[in-house]
Amino acid sequence: MTRATLLANGMVIDGTGASGWIGDVLLVGDRIAAVGRDLSRQLPEGVTLDALHRVDCTGLAITPGFIDVHTHDDAIVLKHPDMLPKVSQGITTVVTGNCGISLAPFVVQQSLPPLNLLGSDSFRFDSVESYARALAAAQPAVNVAVLIGHTTLRFACVADLSRAANASELDAMAALLTQCMHAGATGLSSGLFYEEAFAAPTEEVVRLAQVVAGFGGVYSTHLRSEMQAIIEALHEAGDTAFRAGVPLIISHHKCAGPANWGRTLETLPLIESLASRQAVAMDVYPYVAGSTVLREDLVDGVIDVLVSWSTPHPEMTGRTLASIAAEWGVDQKTVCRRLQPGGACYFQMHEDDVKRVIAHPLSMIGSDGLPHDQHPHPRLWGAFPRVLARYWREQQLFSLETAIYKMSGLSARNFRLHQRGQLQVGWYADVVVLDPNRVRDAATYEAPKALSEGIEKVFVNGALAYDADTGDISHARVQARAGRMLAGGAATDMTQTLLSV
Repeated sequence: MTRATLLANGMVIDGTGASGWIGDVLLVGDRIAAVGRDLSRQLPEGVTLDALHRVDCTGLAITPGFIDVHTHDDAIVLKHPDMLPKVSQGITTVVTGNCGISLAPFVVQQSLPPLNLLGSDSFRFDSVESYARALAAAQPAVNVAVLIGHTTLRFACVADLSRAANASELDAMAALLTQCMHAGATGLSSGLFYEEAFAAPTEEVVRLAQVVAGFGGVYSTHLRSEMQAIIEALHEAGDTAFRAGVPLIISHHKCAGPANWGRTLETLPLIESLASRQAVAMDVYPYVAGSTVLREDLVDGVIDVLVSWSTPHPEMTGRTLASIAAEWGVDQKTVCRRLQPGGACYFQMHEDDVKRVIAHPLSMIGSDGLPHDQHPHPRLWGAFPRVLARYWREQQLFSLETAIYKMSGLSARNFRLHQRGQLQVGWYADVVVLDPNRVRDAATYEAPKALSEGIEKVFVNGALAYDADTGDISHARVQARAGRMLAGGAATDMTQTLLSV
């Protein structure tokens, strides 16, 4: 019997930015079968009241599933496919492979920075096809759209990462990327900020972005600089995408470091100018701290730095560099060197800049969470509810409908995720039921692993993935794992069918 669920009498917010209204949403199988009022009186053929599961949504909102456009979930969807940190936020789709770092296509026994952001022992997929097979076997609770990392391609094809790829190496990278796009990858990402990609000139990235353009994909970039040289880096990103003829996504837009606070007053008008000639969007997370590997150049003795993991000194996890420096009697850069390899949260941003970016019409929401960190940034568990609680309900930077649009419809459009991100008849049934008055993040820097409140039910491809009635984090569990790999670009129908099982 086909699964059918009626979400009744809730505030329907469809993911387009349009005003919400009180009504019903009917899910049949993996699709949205109807959106309207009093749907129980006009059920589609083949659906009976006896077989219908009715959920009373009075006082609640019914929205599209949230799309986390900036993740590093490539490996965790295989190792922990229940994906509780994400589905408990209302996230139904994750975009992996960001910042130039993707699992495929590269095989190595022990990964080095920055690849180890995805775990140290995960790189065992020489193609998107092999990754897709592993994903189908794991049956994750969320849908997965895959970006291919420029840095990963460099590791796979370039003999010396301290220089630009030579002609034959660039040809090899382009050929490998072509195979990945044929297999259903969504686009290319770069992380020119990281040392392993910093030597790559613009021409190298343009060549690869041109490959992606031929498949209708996107180009997402962690800029070469988010600090003093951010204006130059934005121009480089814009010119790269424009020359390649591909949509540009600016990753986790920020102005980092105290010397750059307030410069969103410069960067946002520049991004708007770029958007007047080409397709441009950006993602943002709702916190003043970022998180990445431990790097001396990010330690200035001014901002707070919180250790999220350390291989040589795991006992220092959860402590600040300043407190460790005082205990050891050395400076913070020395502490940073001694803790490597490791990761940290860097309190680099100013709240005013974060607010300007979040409120901007071109911005989408992405968590940028690092699931392999021992003491992760709280954005891994709380980014999306935090936007709703802090920036909609408390600060009223935008309407609830706009907040949902930034998390769903806008994201699906920018990443070309077909029939996702809106409550539309015939589209996939990725749906969230939430309490607008209660929704909030509970994860903190001190206790980063905590279930958000007010996310009542989450459906992925029509199946109930998460139900808040399951209790606190010690008892919470994922109900069903119905996620799929979302084929992008010009993948064939056969490939799409293969990747959707």
